[in-house]
Amino acid sequence: MKSMLRSTAIAIALSATAAGAASADTTLTIVSWGGAYTESQQKAYHEPYMEKNPEVSILNDDSAAEGLAKLRAQVESGNITWDIVDMIASDSIAACDEGLVHRIDPNEWLAPAPDGTPASEDFFEGTLSIGGTDCFIPQIVYSTTFGYRTDMVDEAPTSIGDVFDMEAYPGKRALERRPMNNIEWALMADGVPGDKVYEAMDEDENIDRAFAKLGEIKDQTIWWSKGARPPQLLADGEVVMASAYNGRLFNAIAVEKQPIGMMWDWQSYNLDGWVIPNKEEKLEVIKDYIYFATDTQRLADQAKYISYGPARKSSAPLVGKHADLGIDMKPHMPTDPDNADNVLNFDFVWWADHEAEMAERFNAWLAR
Repeated sequence: MKSMLRSTAIAIALSATAAGAASADTTLTIVSWGGAYTESQQKAYHEPYMEKNPEVSILNDDSAAEGLAKLRAQVESGNITWDIVDMIASDSIAACDEGLVHRIDPNEWLAPAPDGTPASEDFFEGTLSIGGTDCFIPQIVYSTTFGYRTDMVDEAPTSIGDVFDMEAYPGKRALERRPMNNIEWALMADGVPGDKVYEAMDEDENIDRAFAKLGEIKDQTIWWSKGARPPQLLADGEVVMASAYNGRLFNAIAVEKQPIGMMWDWQSYNLDGWVIPNKEEKLEVIKDYIYFATDTQRLADQAKYISYGPARKSSAPLVGKHADLGIDMKPHMPTDPDNADNVLNFDFVWWADHEAEMAERFNAWLAR
């Protein structure tokens, strides 16, 4: 009898311990890009999730620009401090191939559409299997395009060639401090057709050609790494043109009322989404958050705060007006037909295969 009582007491104690662990507060460290983009996630995903799950708190880390390199370092050191990482699609291919992140079964991790359509069929075709991998959870379609100071130009720039025309458009430029997009734009400005640019980039002489074209504006260019930087450079009048994420430009123009215009010629389409560092700690909470934050309504809700298109088919019809400004968001999306006459469909696989060597060459070129 005493043995039975003792066993029961132990079972109760273990049960209480397990219950305490389950109810203990959990902090999720979510890595993203900062600025208006993180704010849109905070309002559309984080705050509603924390309201529903008060035992969970979310810590934002704005390190996504160096996300792949820093995650790789964490894995190599055996100290993974991040829980969810916002990553561009091409970087996710490398992260997946290197085993840095979890593989995802979309119909387990992701909510179905409201009509019951499985997530694997509701996300836009191919976005859950970028480069043949299965580690990427898409959130948004965005573009990198150009903003310009409306009060610093005689005529609005209309073509990618105008970015490189220092005579017609004198003044400093701002470009992202990485070869992606810059190589493509330089070749197109030098006469390569947009639908042939990646074919051209397979030839070494065309890479030389791209660097030569970039060299024409190198001394007049400020190189940025954080997404918040180019809109600020434009707002401060430090540059006349800047490559920037379209949502950041929308925020500067529509919310902050800066004298900035947008040039959509050869905007570069890209995907942004989540990857999950390859660890087991907090995995059930992470999966619960991802299931919530990527459902149909949440992805549509993000478009209330920033002009990025949701990655789910069922979310698109729900995109409406800006939450604070009351303006229709659809015309501000990169996918709006009026903005998409010339579009560069970013080649994720080409960059996954060549990014390391191109980054080394680009950094060496910058240092000269």
